[in-house]
Amino acid sequence: MKPKDSLKVLIVGTGYVGLTTGLSLAYLGHQVYCIDNNKTVVDKLNAGITTIYESGIKELMQESKKNIIFSDEIVKYLPNSDVIVIAVGTPSKNNGDCDLSYVEAVAEEIGNNLNGEKIPVIVNKSTVPVGSSRRVEAVVRSRLEQRGIDMDVLVASNPEFLREGVALNDTLYPDRIVVGADDVRAINLLRQMYAPILEQTFTPPKVIPRPDGFELPAFVTTSATSAELIKYSANAFLAMKISFINEIAGLAERVGADIQEVSRGIGLDKRIGQRFLGAGAGWGGSCFPKDTQAILHTGFQYGYEMPLIKSTIEVNQRQRLCMVEKLQSLLKVIRGSTIGVLGLSFKPDTDDLRDSPSIDIIHRLLDMGARVKAYDPVAMENCRKEYPNLEVEYVDSVSALVNGCDAIALITDWKEFSYINWDEAANQMRQKIVIDGRNMLQREELENLGFNYRGVGR
Repeated sequence: MKPKDSLKVLIVGTGYVGLTTGLSLAYLGHQVYCIDNNKTVVDKLNAGITTIYESGIKELMQESKKNIIFSDEIVKYLPNSDVIVIAVGTPSKNNGDCDLSYVEAVAEEIGNNLNGEKIPVIVNKSTVPVGSSRRVEAVVRSRLEQRGIDMDVLVASNPEFLREGVALNDTLYPDRIVVGADDVRAINLLRQMYAPILEQTFTPPKVIPRPDGFELPAFVTTSATSAELIKYSANAFLAMKISFINEIAGLAERVGADIQEVSRGIGLDKRIGQRFLGAGAGWGGSCFPKDTQAILHTGFQYGYEMPLIKSTIEVNQRQRLCMVEKLQSLLKVIRGSTIGVLGLSFKPDTDDLRDSPSIDIIHRLLDMGARVKAYDPVAMENCRKEYPNLEVEYVDSVSALVNGCDAIALITDWKEFSYINWDEAANQMRQKIVIDGRNMLQREELENLGFNYRGVGR
């Protein structure tokens, strides 16, 4: 990027979205200020210590360090920024709605500190419900008026479509970039900010190479309301696709079909596609659960029922219990059995435990009187911190996990688990029972070794 094209970008929040976006924009040549009110987090980032588990993040931190500043002082950098990105948390309330208190707090900070000399574009990148861009604009404008400052307020919705574990890849090589704004000035400035990505004019980082055959992403401009709904609709549809194949998997088990054959057969239809058709223990994480509940709540607010979304959530919860039911059908009695759980994070390549199927399954097994052992390559320390009262025996290897177990339940499909020596495991286990919650193991190999194997929809 030419120096004249670079922008000063302030990003508030250094979670998955804020940090990966900040590092990517800094790598592209923009001057980035990443702000977090947690000084411990800021100190770690300034020391080069990553605060999230993400492929390539350590390397990109090193390569981007000349263009990025981590700080807890928003006032210092806010007035001179060209773009202000709000990337703070929007946790769910008990009724499924989003808690926008963090977003509004940032909006108040912006309104309290803009001086009228520069008109930045304020970007909602946090996942927020319909109408949030208007709300942010109203809060900022109100604060400015109270201070006697008359200036334009430009707000845009720029939703993220990142997958944890490959968020940097998704930032640099997206399918599309969506910008919802009513003012062409906001659209043009964000088009300038994303130009290297839209045109792929940058040299790819060695640790995050450009995918073979990658096509230039689309730049989609909409109203702010449409952009906000695009984000929720995309995640709701993907969640629904997973729940659909899990529901069909249940039928496949009963009629004697193999869900992997079914998935391939329907996925080759270009109207359907093969992605998100892997039957398993269900979806979790920070996005699908929160976003499906939020869009359901939005429908409720407008008196509009959404039975497909509601069923998507219900099927997903049922799928977790199916893992326990499979164990019970083979063990007959759960109480007193020792069960090893392979994988704690909601998906591989992340240490994120938010709404992880493993946690629900472990709670259920403990309630039923089982002794539970657990192993995860990355997420065990997080699990100890977030669930200090969870009565689980954490072990540091697969070998230690299988020793003395009556059954093994694979819940997270870490690549490491595809290389387990099941011949050795058979000699260490009390009973040879394996529940494959992600259909990643070789059924024939396990059955030849005398294991009683159960997959999902197989």
